[in-house]
Amino acid sequence: MGGKQKTLAILAGTVLAAGLTSPAFGSTTAHSPALRTAATGSGMSVVEWNRELITILGDPKAQPSTVQPTRSFALLQAAEYDAVVSITRAGPAYVFSVSAPGGARADAAADQAAHDVLVALYPAKRAGVDQRLSSQLSAIPGGPGKQAGIGVGATVAHRLISLRSNDGSSAEPPRFRPGNKAGDYRPTPPKFPAPVFTNWGSVKPFVLASGRQFRPAPPPAVSGAAYATALNEVKSLGSKTSTTRTPDQTAAALFWAAAPVWNVWNQVAQGLVTSQNASLEKAVKVFARLNLSLADTTIAMYDAKYAYRVWRPVTAIRLGGTHYNPSIVGDPNWTPLLPTAPDPSYPGAHGALSQAAATTLAGFYGARHHLAVTSKGVTRTFAGFQDAATEAWLSRIWSGQHTSLDNRAGQQLGTQVADFVARHL
Repeated sequence: MGGKQKTLAILAGTVLAAGLTSPAFGSTTAHSPALRTAATGSGMSVVEWNRELITILGDPKAQPSTVQPTRSFALLQAAEYDAVVSITRAGPAYVFSVSAPGGARADAAADQAAHDVLVALYPAKRAGVDQRLSSQLSAIPGGPGKQAGIGVGATVAHRLISLRSNDGSSAEPPRFRPGNKAGDYRPTPPKFPAPVFTNWGSVKPFVLASGRQFRPAPPPAVSGAAYATALNEVKSLGSKTSTTRTPDQTAAALFWAAAPVWNVWNQVAQGLVTSQNASLEKAVKVFARLNLSLADTTIAMYDAKYAYRVWRPVTAIRLGGTHYNPSIVGDPNWTPLLPTAPDPSYPGAHGALSQAAATTLAGFYGARHHLAVTSKGVTRTFAGFQDAATEAWLSRIWSGQHTSLDNRAGQQLGTQVADFVARHL
């Protein structure tokens, strides 16, 4: 049995053991139109819950620093999606489809599922999450349909949280031991922080069979010409005192580093759903596919980062004087525009995550959809999703974080994961 088939078989066994009413993720079982609800609600409720999570994550103490936030987005959006399709039968479930009586309110189900996931993940934030639920449910007329929807949402959230409780995300990350050979990752100046998410590549993916499924090919040797060309580009454009980086490139570097990139792309989705007055069914699908793609890209990215353990440009440039590559002239005082993130260089996170997001959103809205992206009060405009994703990964060269080799591997990875998720949801 192949890896993907084995994973799905395990999920199916979990579903049957839990007493659920339809096959697991990817089912195409036909459903009776009579079960559909007449009132599915507006997609704005999905936007509001997404914003609530971003607000929660604004508190650095909201969750352990070893837990990657993309997991929370995936859980939130997958629960809302499965709660809605359990009632509307508008598409295959991600994992769970629970029984729902005729007339059940899908909007109430989505709200309750979102609330229960966030309370489970962030119990200390319960007061604000309870207030959000009260506000959302107060807009839904009372009656049996509302209560039935609430029950569906609560059931889906409980089962999804239970399913993911042993996914490896709470494991203590192993201590990283840096290498001392040319190309080996080691902590970076100025504070030399310990690497993060050293075990995240082994977390169970949401859709992929494993974090290794789309692992990029090994990077070129740091002693070769391809690496020298890529590093010298960063040395010139990414320096804090660069004279070759343009003012707009500096602005872009600062823009894409101002907030977590997964937040930025979720806010892009918020704007799309809001501006197009998307239905509840459309909104839950957009956010679920986006965040399942981001979560699994993150797992796959960390799998590759710690499989290859490539040093960061700042290390490579400062150690150029050790003559590991004759085409690289070392500069022991070279400093990047922005402080370097504490993890290995290959593949690049912005390249992987932005490509996954752009691929996903283009699948819903078209490749040339004009968009404005706002982060920390600054807005940049693009002619299409790919233009935004490309600038996101180029910004990491301009900020001195990554080489084009890192970014190309990230782009490939993000595309592969997003395409795989799209085929299954």
